[in-house]
Amino acid sequence: MRAVTLAQVPGSPELTEVDVPRPEAGEVLVKVAASSVNGFDLGTVAGYLQGMMEHRFPLIPGKDFAGTVEAVGEGVEGFAVGDAVFGVVTKAHLGTGSMAQYVAVPAAIGIAHRPDGVLVRDAGALGLAGTAAFDGLALLGPLGGRTVLISGATGGVGAIAVQLAAARGAKVIATAKSGSESGFVSGLTDAEVTVVDYSQDVTAQVRAIAPAGVDAVLHLAGDLAELTALTRDGGAVASALTVPEASEDRKLQTAMIRSNPTVDTLSTLAGQVASGSLKVSVNAEFDLERAPEAFAAFGAGTVGKIAITVA
Repeated sequence: MRAVTLAQVPGSPELTEVDVPRPEAGEVLVKVAASSVNGFDLGTVAGYLQGMMEHRFPLIPGKDFAGTVEAVGEGVEGFAVGDAVFGVVTKAHLGTGSMAQYVAVPAAIGIAHRPDGVLVRDAGALGLAGTAAFDGLALLGPLGGRTVLISGATGGVGAIAVQLAAARGAKVIATAKSGSESGFVSGLTDAEVTVVDYSQDVTAQVRAIAPAGVDAVLHLAGDLAELTALTRDGGAVASALTVPEASEDRKLQTAMIRSNPTVDTLSTLAGQVASGSLKVSVNAEFDLERAPEAFAAFGAGTVGKIAITVA
């Protein structure tokens, strides 16, 4: 099969031919129709995960997938050949990712049925970003009526988080550059979202909106210390990038986001996409042969998600 592979890390992704994987007991073999690029994938290519996870070469990157079930391994229940599915590769090692024509994934976690009304392209860009946004907001506690600052709102995780937070009744402040980025964030939801320009004085802008501090921060980009200082005493901070420093005197609730793509979370997100209450903002598409270009485009900075389609 055709797959994007890395001969080493750090390395350069290239399209090669590798063997089709076989589903082991408890696994599902998926014929991939779509995937997407995430920050995790760039970290893999750059070699940042060496020593943290086992690497198997030639290494196929890719966490997100959407496609159809091609075969099921021994003991698998709930999935049958031909089922439309999507999800996140959750294996403990790196190397058997989804940027390929086929991927074998555990049936117990990281895979769910794709409902009617969800485009395969959107499903292939939903899993990891959607789960990170869903789980990250859950760490902040009840959101109704609270002011939530979401940094990095133009990225895949941030764009979904803005929508989910607004739908839960939060007063959302989001960071984005003025101009097209700000317009992108404002257009994510019909609810009012206040956008602050991260290239200017963030502290002054946020203090003007919330003089007593925000109730919670979802940290996806930017200076964590500055954003934490903008949180009121007793508030909450969740970061996708590092472990926030706990402050006993301020009684802040702090946590690092660890995405857990359960079937319930994936199905909930897909159901919202199917109903039209949540949108996956795919703003660029590359076919598998051009996946190396997709990595370069992501690294250069992009708004929303970059999808990879597999013929």
